[in-house]
Amino acid sequence: MYQFFAAAPRGFEFPLTQELIKLGANDVKEAQAGAYFGADLETAYRICMWSRLPSRIIMILYQGKFTTVDELYEAAFCVDWPAVFSEKSKFLVDFVGSNKLINNTQFGALKIKDAIVDRFRDDGYKRPDVSKEECDIRISARIKRDQVTLGFNFSGSAMHQRGYRGRTGDAPLKENLACNMLARSGWLDDQKDIMDPFCGSATILIEAAMIAADMAPALNRNQHGFTSWRGHNAKLWDDIYQEAQARASLGVKRCKTRFYGFDNDPRVVRAARHNVQNAGVAALVTIEQADAVEATPQTEQPGYLIANPPFGERLGNYNSLLQLYFKFGQQLKSHFGGWKISLLSSEPELLRAMKLKFDKRIQMYNGNLECEFCNYSIHENRLTTDSPVDLEFAQSFVNRVKKNRKAIEKWAKSQPTDCYRLYDADIPEYNVAVDRYQDYLVVQEYAAPSHIPQATTQRRLTEVLLSLPAATGIEPDNIIMKTRAKQRGSEQYQKRSNESLELIVTEYQARFKVDLTRYLDSGLFLDHRLTRKLVGQKSADKSVLNLFAYTGSASVHAALGGAKSVTTVDMSRTYLAWAQENFSLNKLSGRQYQFIQADCLKWIDDCTTEFDLIFIDPPTFSNSKRMDTTFDVERDHVALLTGLKRILSAGGEIIFTNNRRKFKMDFDGLAEHGLKAINIDAKLLPLDFKRNPQIHNCWSVVRHEQ
Repeated sequence: MYQFFAAAPRGFEFPLTQELIKLGANDVKEAQAGAYFGADLETAYRICMWSRLPSRIIMILYQGKFTTVDELYEAAFCVDWPAVFSEKSKFLVDFVGSNKLINNTQFGALKIKDAIVDRFRDDGYKRPDVSKEECDIRISARIKRDQVTLGFNFSGSAMHQRGYRGRTGDAPLKENLACNMLARSGWLDDQKDIMDPFCGSATILIEAAMIAADMAPALNRNQHGFTSWRGHNAKLWDDIYQEAQARASLGVKRCKTRFYGFDNDPRVVRAARHNVQNAGVAALVTIEQADAVEATPQTEQPGYLIANPPFGERLGNYNSLLQLYFKFGQQLKSHFGGWKISLLSSEPELLRAMKLKFDKRIQMYNGNLECEFCNYSIHENRLTTDSPVDLEFAQSFVNRVKKNRKAIEKWAKSQPTDCYRLYDADIPEYNVAVDRYQDYLVVQEYAAPSHIPQATTQRRLTEVLLSLPAATGIEPDNIIMKTRAKQRGSEQYQKRSNESLELIVTEYQARFKVDLTRYLDSGLFLDHRLTRKLVGQKSADKSVLNLFAYTGSASVHAALGGAKSVTTVDMSRTYLAWAQENFSLNKLSGRQYQFIQADCLKWIDDCTTEFDLIFIDPPTFSNSKRMDTTFDVERDHVALLTGLKRILSAGGEIIFTNNRRKFKMDFDGLAEHGLKAINIDAKLLPLDFKRNPQIHNCWSVVRHEQ
């Protein structure tokens, strides 16, 4: 009796133990990421031929404790390696694990390798060669705390590689994962017809067809680890192989179960058909090009629908995937009464978008990617094909967006502007802002209060994203999702993505570049639209200063308004370059337009030039490393405005704005320094921001004697 360890991905343990028991293994014990078992040689060969779930089978040669590196060496040395493989064979040590003594796998592998070659030499044999590329036998060494397990890879190359798959789709599913899905779906004990409307390379269907046709998964594998083992019985293995071939030939002819796959990519369909042919199950598996959301049953009797729908950003825009899952869920409820549905996804919220209640949810791993595998039962006669489907949800949100859209879109055309806010947390349950930039929507999720469960927040956000295309007419691919928490200092300006989605938008007579993806904000504060317009109206023949200028949008309005000079100051080189781009877009150039990179607070102290109009929109708080001190607009606004008074020309005006909620102007403090502030919020809050008058504060500040 030999001892083995069957290694498998996490989440496979229970079905793996059941499979090993069915194949005749003894003393099967479930372990993390695998199972231990005992078997005679014939049973071990049969497991290598017929087991569908493991990644590899390790024959265990030694297990024991070690407390020093020398003891680890001695443990490896005591194994009779010359009885395991020939001195003419090339070998490689795979070392896994670490502890206080061994924290480097290369060092651990080196100690095992040294022990093996020393054992060969001590026994009078030639030193065997080590090779990574062309090894004949792979030694397995695994440590966990003070335990070491030594053995060799009995099965050989990765067992999930059956040999039938050539070209694959974007996200190929490993064959043993497909088998785990089949096991966990309940299909193994109820082998009805299977349908996969997202079939990709057809792995699920091929694996199911091989099971139904009694085809061994290792029939097409050419390499096995035990062939270089001195204990290998070639005659016994050949008998098992010939038996498996005979069973497969008969099984395909007898199999009554059928398998149907669909994919909307013709190249993937061709590759899937090629795989089906290679696997020898072309008589059982049909692959066609079709859209999953239009899928209908291919059999009269209900069967199983088992699939791995697309997920992940590289397979599509998240909002488009939400729409896909939702529509797919509606199709299932409308047309698949009586069917069993099993789906795997690494994005649980995509599965939630189907609006189906699962019977069972199981954690699985696709490589290192944690996934959910959910089983559903569609009740028979629940819906007919003509029955109304629950397409409407978040109805209060939808109604509000439609109402806002009707009023705001007409107003926006009259301005004119093609970027505006459609919704701003109007309904507390749907705590998002929705901004439209031409044919794009930017959805910003505000941080929810801590007492609201995350699942509730995520469900509401999903409902928002699902309902927006119908409510606004914007395609799902054109909806950008962002999360907005309370920002401190320059956090709102920090880079969020390496990918850029740039548009040129209009605002009155001005044109601006916006970037909808790279930063939290787009480069244009929509709530300041009327404030910028006011700056432009007041700028004719004046010298204008724009501090904390961001992308220079107020500077552009000042220049278009006829300012004799415009000075734009910001600490960010990136945003100053953006401001210069905005000037170029509006065909503004000349020495009268200056762009200065500087700490604005320090620059004010050093400035010797006077300005007729100063626009300043400082951060609520800043602790930037490039500033000498912290800045708090509530605490420091009097000192800030007093400093500006020194460079404000006689009869000049400061337009001061900030977005601190419940900001309190220190009128007395300003009066002590000869300044007077007049709140002008009411004039400057645009229609699309009227619902929330606290969105910003705006003040006209002049000398007290004016």
